[in-house]
Amino acid sequence: MAKVNVADIRNVSFCGHGSAGKTTLVDKILVKTGAASGNPSVDDGTSICDFDPEEKDHQYTIEASVGHCEHAGKRFNLIDTPGYPDFVGQAIGALRAVETAAIVIDAHSGIAVNTRRMFAEAEKAGVGRMIVINRMDTDNIDFEALVNDIRELWGGACVLLNVPLGAGADFRGVASTLNLPDDTSGALVDPNEIHESLVESIIEADEAMMERYFEGTPPTLEELSGLIVKAVASGTFIPIVCCSGQKDIGVSELLDAIAMCGLAPSDIARTATKDGEEVEISPDPNGPLVAQVFKTRIDPFVQKLSFVRVYSGMLKKDDHIHASTARKDIKMGPLLEVMGETTSPVDHAEAGDIVAVAKMEDLHTGSSLGEIAMPPIAFPTPMVGLAVMPKTRGDETKMSSSLHKVVEEDPTFHLELNAQTKELVMTGMSELHLTVIQQRLIRRDKLEIDTREPKISFRETIQSPAEGSYRHKKQSGGRGQFGEVHIRMRPLPRGTNLEEFCTKANFPSLKDYHYDEKHNFLWVDAVVGGTIPGNFMPAIEKGFKERLVGGVIAGHMVQDLCIEVHFGKFHPVDSSEAAFKTAGKMVFREVFEKARPCLLEPIVQIAITVPEANVGDVYSDMSSRGGRVQGADAAGGGMQTVNSEAPLRELMTYARTLSSMTGGQGSFHMEFAHYDVMPGNIQQEIMAKSKVEDEEED
Repeated sequence: MAKVNVADIRNVSFCGHGSAGKTTLVDKILVKTGAASGNPSVDDGTSICDFDPEEKDHQYTIEASVGHCEHAGKRFNLIDTPGYPDFVGQAIGALRAVETAAIVIDAHSGIAVNTRRMFAEAEKAGVGRMIVINRMDTDNIDFEALVNDIRELWGGACVLLNVPLGAGADFRGVASTLNLPDDTSGALVDPNEIHESLVESIIEADEAMMERYFEGTPPTLEELSGLIVKAVASGTFIPIVCCSGQKDIGVSELLDAIAMCGLAPSDIARTATKDGEEVEISPDPNGPLVAQVFKTRIDPFVQKLSFVRVYSGMLKKDDHIHASTARKDIKMGPLLEVMGETTSPVDHAEAGDIVAVAKMEDLHTGSSLGEIAMPPIAFPTPMVGLAVMPKTRGDETKMSSSLHKVVEEDPTFHLELNAQTKELVMTGMSELHLTVIQQRLIRRDKLEIDTREPKISFRETIQSPAEGSYRHKKQSGGRGQFGEVHIRMRPLPRGTNLEEFCTKANFPSLKDYHYDEKHNFLWVDAVVGGTIPGNFMPAIEKGFKERLVGGVIAGHMVQDLCIEVHFGKFHPVDSSEAAFKTAGKMVFREVFEKARPCLLEPIVQIAITVPEANVGDVYSDMSSRGGRVQGADAAGGGMQTVNSEAPLRELMTYARTLSSMTGGQGSFHMEFAHYDVMPGNIQQEIMAKSKVEDEEED
């Protein structure tokens, strides 16, 4: 890889809603700068960025892809990301690898649901933002209304860096609002009217220059150009540029805008962790190695590629380095420079570079390289699940292997064997997400699977304190079995401060606490006087844990409770670990049933974006599903986002309902919020159904 000054690197992620033309735009940039050749086309299946067979078939981006080029003395590392919320994990991962997010908007369709989502994700990631209004050559464009929507939604920092000359079939170019041209005929907005707002947004990043400006001394063009990067980094200026990737109009100006406004690696303050302390990272090629895997891909030849962004130091093939996901130092495999689906070997990668590493099984998405650890990448929790089984008997092992490859590639795809329902459940962002994965299994692994709606994994807990005992006594000739356990059981709400809880309950010292975070289960050894010898306490704990997994009232996992073992009895001959394990298991059940047991169900936070005319329909529908509407926010473009909490059991097929309700214009995304007590009538139905299933199994 040719050595490039860190200050001359521009890492940019193209993101936004689907069908905004991001892939076409990146393809055009790569060809225009000479990094690629030909006439790539998404429609023809010859795109540089959309090379995956599923992408060619559907004609939209499914995976983030990387390309690179040079322009105006700068090296651009470009990442084309999916536009549909179904594949948002790829776009979120890409934001960790860049300093600038180019939010692409379709000039005709305007701001869509994933436009808003990605703008918010870019802000959360702390990267600079610029807005690209693409497809200015399409018909029926209301440009002024679109710009007003942008400014209304994201604020006055969004200012046109150039304005379109004509629109639709008459779109012929763009005129700068920074360096005002002489000829602005056909401009949809007068550049002179924008210039003052542009200047004020830029100088807001510098107090001295702002004071001078308001005292009557305007900044020079050179001063403004030098301050733009600082303004973009601070968020006081979010440039808007216009173009048509399809017609190659305004693309050169877009490249100039990225070179001028795009942030270099040194323009963002990044922090990481070393020995438990937070440290600031400097993008110095001679500094300590700090790098992170932001994407994983397994190609058709089962070669695993780990895409790595280097933040500091240098990465070399055959180096022995620390990896956060490996038990010991690993030896780096071949480093590859990536252009779409093609790769070429490189000797090393320095701060600011993006490369792929081949065949590194210890590396996973989010892995940190070096002794300084980057923060984990926060991916959304997938909520749409399907129970899976192989269509062909005997393909169980093959299915497991194939699905785990998808888990490796896609951080928003989860796979879990549900201990309660005995189902293997794959969970994704949407029905479309899971459909595409099934198509990939057929194409890549020649594997067909059957799916069905999964059983929802409920939880069991208690609502009041209770206490009791159980004596396990069995005598059948020879050595008998004896164990007696007395317990007190209390609810343990999530987030409880354990030290305060134990102090209030007058429990013994902390050394006697046993806490299981997964179940939020605390048990305390409060036995005094040796009424239960210490060597039997682990057996009692095993009995408790079996009941935690197997449930009591409906066979679901138990959580959120505390058990205090305060007394018991033993026999010097007949007591054994098996006897006390049984006693622990049985006393758990008996006391649990006295402590007002109940079922908990998963509640999700759902954001539903619909046309304003459908807001009332959503409110009514959510109410009928037992949901709690928390309000609505303007989403721009005549759309509203309704925020609500609702039981997951009511939303398993919500995508179909919403599509029917809004004529296909609605969209939503949901994430797990918490578990809550299930309504009594529903709880009785679930418990009755569980009882019938248990009887059938017997």
